[in-house]
Amino acid sequence: MNRRLLVVAVVFAVAVVGAGVLVVPGLLPSAVGLSDGSNSSDAGPATATATPNAPTGRDATESGGTDEATAAERPFGFTVDRIEECGRTCRDVTATVTNQQSTEASDVTVETRIYAGNGTDGDPVWTGERAIGDLAAGESATNTTRVDLGLSDAVAIENEDGWITIETTVSSDGETMTITERRQVA
Repeated sequence: MNRRLLVVAVVFAVAVVGAGVLVVPGLLPSAVGLSDGSNSSDAGPATATATPNAPTGRDATESGGTDEATAAERPFGFTVDRIEECGRTCRDVTATVTNQQSTEASDVTVETRIYAGNGTDGDPVWTGERAIGDLAAGESATNTTRVDLGLSDAVAIENEDGWITIETTVSSDGETMTITERRQVA
């Protein structure tokens, strides 16, 4: 009898704690940690860097370049255009990738990884990849992707003091560029 009561109490405690995590305001802000150009004060501080890689796959620092590139130096532009809430830990994110090169980019793909914490160690809490295809010079493609985190992912973010790291890699046959942004969301 005592064992059954203990099991019921533990299940109840887990349910209460889990429900509390799901309703913590700001756990997954409307920006899902991605910069949309807004000045939202509830999204917390953020930092971002972009590192284009040389066509050989070497990092810009290995080829004599700098670690951080200006927008004009990047082979691709990447912007978050719109973010719509689809649940407590769910967002529909509309983003645009633009070929900023003077030639066509072939087999363009965008891969985004979201990590709990202020770094990219460990497994991501969310990963998404989208094949864009070929983009002519100056051409853009806009797509909407659903970012839906589970309860364990929300807990992992909460355990990292609300910090997430978003790493987006845009690649083609000839270029690769990675954008990393860190944001405190809870």
